[in-house]
Amino acid sequence: MKRISLITITAAAAALFAACGAPAGNNAPAANNANAANAANANTAKPVAAAPTKEALMTMEKAGWEAWKNRDAKWTQENYSDKGLNLGTSGRTTKAEMIKAMPTQKCDVKSYTLTDDQMQMVGPDVAVLTFKGAQDAICDGKKSPANVYSSSIYIREADKWKAMFYAETPVVDPKAPPQKAAAPPKKDEAKKEDSKPDAATDAVLALEKKIWEGWKAKDGKAFEDVMGKDFNFVDSMGRTDRATTIKHWSTENKCEVKSYSLSDAASISIAKDVTLLTYKGAADGKCEGQPIPTEWYASIYTKEGESWKAAFGMGL
Repeated sequence: MKRISLITITAAAAALFAACGAPAGNNAPAANNANAANAANANTAKPVAAAPTKEALMTMEKAGWEAWKNRDAKWTQENYSDKGLNLGTSGRTTKAEMIKAMPTQKCDVKSYTLTDDQMQMVGPDVAVLTFKGAQDAICDGKKSPANVYSSSIYIREADKWKAMFYAETPVVDPKAPPQKAAAPPKKDEAKKEDSKPDAATDAVLALEKKIWEGWKAKDGKAFEDVMGKDFNFVDSMGRTDRATTIKHWSTENKCEVKSYSLSDAASISIAKDVTLLTYKGAADGKCEGQPIPTEWYASIYTKEGESWKAAFGMGL
């Protein structure tokens, strides 16, 4: 969904509940009390949203784009998770910042269409939509990219699925030199200073560095160890599955990289055993003769057995 695209990370905290056992010799009343409590809990249990369909989430997505077109912040207020964010070429944007910016954005949107949509579940409570957006829009007096590849994350919150993340990158012709396309001008973002990662962020960032090291060394085995079985990646060239991504980054890799750095990293737990990592990646080197641009990236990590694996990634 189209949103104004940095972040105050809200950490998810787990609540621990302890139950006291019934006194010895008083088992029958304890059982009755337990049954009554179970019945009360059943009657007061909160409804849980059903598993999503791609069509239902795309309907929400289109409503978000329509809200962007009409500069209507109400949609974001009602349908965006409070811990959600956007990622743009200048960094992260919180829900509060989106809502504040929406009514005053200087965009004239004539039309848009969303096609080539796919849904990927990365856990029972997290769905990733990837699609291609075509738009006829002028923002801040500049023509917006005609086509973008977009990624949206939706999470289950009680009885509703809510938007949690959005990012897009302008489409680049695979036959053209891999130069970075101009950033979408509609995103009015302030520059943020680099943040110091916490322990949780350091843990997933260490895994992300293994992917970058594999890319630098053109080592397909490095990706096999870190990428989950259903990994997908989206960038300006489009969407690729696990096998295709590994091939692009190893045997078909035409980049010569001296060094790389990952900075301004932040992670957030978006569901049980699902973590979203965002960071800025830079490299000293060239791909097909062109300097490697510094870009923002987003990765989703999930638990597969006892190990954390990359389930999804996107480069802006």
